Amino acid sequence: MQHYSPYEIIEANPTTGLVLLADHAMNRLPEEYGSLGLPAAAFQRHIAYDIGVEHLVRRLSAALDAPAVLGCFSRLLIDPNRGEDDPTLIMKISDGAIIPGNHPISEEEWDNRLNRFHRPYHRAVAETLERSALATGSAPLVISIHSFTPAWKGAVRPWHAAVLWDNDARAVLPLIEKLEASGDIVVGNNEPYDGALRGDTMFRHCMAPGIPHALIEIRQDLIADEAGIAAWADRLAPILADLNTRPDLHRYERHPSRTGAYDI
Repeated sequence: MQHYSPYEIIEANPTTGLVLLADHAMNRLPEEYGSLGLPAAAFQRHIAYDIGVEHLVRRLSAALDAPAVLGCFSRLLIDPNRGEDDPTLIMKISDGAIIPGNHPISEEEWDNRLNRFHRPYHRAVAETLERSALATGSAPLVISIHSFTPAWKGAVRPWHAAVLWDNDARAVLPLIEKLEASGDIVVGNNEPYDGALRGDTMFRHCMAPGIPHALIEIRQDLIADEAGIAAWADRLAPILADLNTRPDLHRYERHPSRTGAYDI
């Protein structure tokens, strides 16, 4: 079995005070898992990863000199943006695609995927946030980047981008305002998804410890090529840089979650 790193840390300047995350950056699998019984084409779909996000985050990290953590395994193997007790952590079927390599799955293999991929990724996130906090003496501002499909079950999605959140609006409301200020895009506020998901990356690393944060979703057709990725990096970089200058976005302040009381 070859060594396989489940994450990549882009080591930029921790004193920037901004940390970027990309849970679903890549569509890769370790060799021993083959293709999980799926055709190769499945790994070019959104079920395998967030299309366009890896290269967008790399551009943003370079432009902002901000550390970033990228997930290096396909969400088809195990989803890093789910809590360990979430029933969708390892999917048996995703958007119509049956995943033979995930069903049946033994308890031993379930734990193996947690220990080899999910938990190391989250340790890397926690350690990167801690390095930023130690370097600045304050809470980092965390921005998680995802992408969503242009349509779902035949319904066209009108949003160009969206901001998802639970119950901490500190970074969210100014981010939405700045995105909408250009007047040329439609921005979703907790659409097409609700950002309150117990145990997900933002809940675990930001809501529970009180770190300011926001999750940005970008429509996949807009970042499917290098021109689109460059355009969105140019759009987002000055907005995130401006948000990062705000003292109120570098304070620990725990807000109640809409998913219920914290148990951590």
